[in-house]
Amino acid sequence: MPRHSREPLRELTDDERDALRRMARSRSAATEVVSRARSLLAVANGDGFAAGARAGGRNSGYGVGKLVARFNRDGLNALHTRPRDKHHVTYTTEQRASVLEEFRRTPDRELDGTGTWSLTTLQRAVRRQAGLEKISRDTISGILHEAGLTWQRNRTWCETGISIRKSSHGERVVVDPDAEAKKT
Repeated sequence: MPRHSREPLRELTDDERDALRRMARSRSAATEVVSRARSLLAVANGDGFAAGARAGGRNSGYGVGKLVARFNRDGLNALHTRPRDKHHVTYTTEQRASVLEEFRRTPDRELDGTGTWSLTTLQRAVRRQAGLEKISRDTISGILHEAGLTWQRNRTWCETGISIRKSSHGERVVVDPDAEAKKT
């Protein structure tokens, strides 16, 4: 059963109708703008939302109904894609610090079930803390990368720009002085 439209298309002004016709015929405008203009013109000519969807190359009239409501409210600005908000940071600075603190702790083989941290084992350990029960591996990875840590081939994380070289004289720590410049 089709959804009922709550808001029919308002009467178009001559300037709006001309602008929609130009946009519908445009070869240089974005495809989505041309599609929306064609859909609105079809609805303005008396066709239903389903016919407007077909005129714009879409399958469903529901989206055309939403477009019509937006056009009634915003005018020709409804043809263009609205900018989206950035993703909001979910975790506080203290929670991010506790993830890094957990990472820097040497894993206990009995408690954590591992000798080195992988993202999955670190996630299990971090999820035991209050407020971090739903933290994802991607979020943990992002926190570690922001802290300057990278995943290595030997399946461990290490500080970026710092490496431990093994030689016949023993181990020595080598620091890359240009590591910060290379990150950006």
